[in-house]
Parts: sequence; C-alpha cells; structure tokens
Amino acid sequence: MKPAHVLIARLDNTGDVLLAGPAVRAVAAGARRVTFVSSTGGREAAALLPGVDDILEFDAPWVGFRPPAVEPAAIDGFERALSRAGIDAAFVLTSSHQSPLPLALLLRVAGVAWIGASSVDYPGSLLDLRRTPIASEHEVERSLALVAAGGYRLPSDDDGALALRGPLPMWRPFERPYVVVHPGASIPARGYDADRAAAVVDLLVDDGWCVAVTGGCDERSLTGTVAGVPRPNVRDIAGDTDLSGLAGVMAGAAAVVCGNTGPAHLAAAVGTPVVSIFAPVVPAGRWRPWRVPTVLLGAQDIECAGCRARTCPVPMQPCLAAVTPAVVANAVGALVSRSEEVRAS
Repeated sequence: MKPAHVLIARLDNTGDVLLAGPAVRAVAAGARRVTFVSSTGGREAAALLPGVDDILEFDAPWVGFRPPAVEPAAIDGFERALSRAGIDAAFVLTSSHQSPLPLALLLRVAGVAWIGASSVDYPGSLLDLRRTPIASEHEVERSLALVAAGGYRLPSDDDGALALRGPLPMWRPFERPYVVVHPGASIPARGYDADRAAAVVDLLVDDGWCVAVTGGCDERSLTGTVAGVPRPNVRDIAGDTDLSGLAGVMAGAAAVVCGNTGPAHLAAAVGTPVVSIFAPVVPAGRWRPWRVPTVLLGAQDIECAGCRARTCPVPMQPCLAAVTPAVVANAVGALVSRSEEVRAS
C-alpha cells in the first residue's frame, strides 16, 4: 500500500522530531507527498527534515511537559486543516509511554482512511496497523519498523542516520577548533549542573580548546554562569541563532558536550561527535545519540534508572555524581582523537 499523500505525526519536542527523520525519508521515498504534524516546539526541527513537504502545527493536550488545556476550537481547527489536506494515510509516531490513540481518533474524524501506529492498547477501529513495540529498540528503530510494516523502507543508498535539509548557515564562533558545551535541558534532570559545566569549560580551555556555550534565550542566566568571565576563547551564544544556525555551529565543532536533550540529536544529525552526559531517567538504549561517535557518561545501571523524573529528588543526582568535570574534559579529548583516527583510516 503506497498512497499518494502520507501524514507523519510526532507531537513532542525538537529531539523527538529529529529522531523521526529516517522514518520520514523512508515514507518520502514511496509517497508523492509527506505532511508532518508537529507541536509548536517541534516545528523548527520538522522544517529541517529531508522529505517533509509541508507542516501542520498542533499542540495536543495529551502531550508535553506543560500541555495546553482542551480547547474545542483548537481541535476543530486542526480537524478542518486535516480534512483540507487530503491525507490518504497516516503514521502516528510515539514513544513507549505515549498513546497514539487520541490523535488517531482525530485523524479518523477528519476522514483519514488508513492509520498506523505502535501501541500496546487495544485500538478498536482507530488503527489499521497496530505494531507491538519492542522495549529495547531505539526511537529511530521504532519509527522505521512502524513505517516498514506499512510498506515504506529506506532506499538502499540511505544509511538511516539522522540528517538535515541544507544548506545550513555555516556560522563559526571561532577561527580555531572549538567544542560546544550545551548545559541545559527542558527537563532539569537531563541537564548538567551549572557549576560543574563551568569547570568543564575551564578545563577545555586549559586543554587548548575554544568553547561555544549554547542554549535558548531563556537559558542566558545558565549559560552566562557556565561561560564565566569574558575571554577571547569562550563565547556565550545562547539565543543568538535559530535551530538551523545552531546546527551550523555544531557542524563546525570538534565535539558537543550535552545532556539527553534535543541538541544531542542535532549534533548527531550533522555528524558531530557527542559527549553525552546521560542521566538514565529514560533508557539510553532508546535515546542515545544515533549513529554518531559518542561517549556515554552516567550510571546507566543505577537502581533508580528509568524513574522518568523531571527533577531528581535525591541531592547531587547520584546517577551523575561520578561525571566530574575532569571526566567530561577527558572524554572530549579521547572522543576527538578517536574520531580523527577513524576519518584518517
């Protein structure tokens, strides 16, 4: 079954949307047109995905850290947009803790004839394809397996890595080699302590690196602390770029240091090695940077792994206690050396 116009929905944040990229390309290889449904927060990422022809924006009241109230007018408007789009089939992409069924219901009401999703719940007449998810699979694998079950596979010349639509702005904060340090995260438990991140910056400077500290406009207080006193080899560029500009900055970096957050997947999408300070509030096997050289830091086998905590209730966040600034700086050096060896071979 290969209908002409296929909808792909991923209603989460930037990183989730970027991880949907290989599945989007698989569908785009066999469909005439691909419409992507994203949240407001995921729209910039959706616009960067190769294979996306147009985007519908919908902030669902059942998704997100601060979901909107149920507004009938907003839901009615979304249904009208779906009806006008002329969608033949849809794939609803979700993580294992989410249900695709609320969106499937809206799609069905809007007249979408065929809908596929991964779900552990009985879907009634809402789904034509229900795939049983596998607990150990990465988010990219989960999405690719779903669209493959619906008849869409990546072309033989597509390696399934993350990718962005180009050309990207190639803004470089330094003329010399640099490392990006991104300390923040939308969920505090997945970021890195500001004082320790500041010490990482100092150690990287001592090692001869320039450092670009990145973040959103709302993170300038954090990034200012991490960047520290003004100096020529450290720049705080929080809020200075849009998402494509940040991708360009990361594309020029030797490595990116960050937590389990969207910029880790943005770095992977431009092929830049990642030192991932990964608090195991969710499994690294599902969310680690995809197909890019990575050093994974954090106690992945700690007793409380998988807690899904937004803010760690335990002082000093035990899963990251051993991730000292020296460990992070040493990981950068080892990862860059290893990546350079691979490129030279």
